[in-house]
Amino acid sequence: MATILFIEDETSLQKTLSSILKSSGFAVSNAYDGEAGLAAAKKDKPDLILLDLILPKMDGFAVLAHLRAEEATKNTPVIVLTNLESAEDVERVIGLGATMYLVKANYDLTDIVAKIKEALM
Repeated sequence: MATILFIEDETSLQKTLSSILKSSGFAVSNAYDGEAGLAAAKKDKPDLILLDLILPKMDGFAVLAHLRAEEATKNTPVIVLTNLESAEDVERVIGLGATMYLVKANYDLTDIVAKIKEALM
């Protein structure tokens, strides 16, 4: 069973998507801010990280940069799931090493699960 760390500060999205992921056979852990997410990633070494960009304490850009700088997490797939959709944000995140960039408004929850499965292949 693949483990997913979901770093997201929107509680309703956290609960809903985590529930769907669990029913799809994934183990899910949650973090509600960037600092807690980074600590959990280093400690738990998940198979994949779902990362929002707008987070309290440390934004997703900084979290991603730290993940890629750490030996233990530098190759962990990271799917950015955010409401930011400017070309500059996409380029920055891909440049930092994200596996995929998904704009929340453009995907329903089943699409997101499919993208996670794709990234884990």
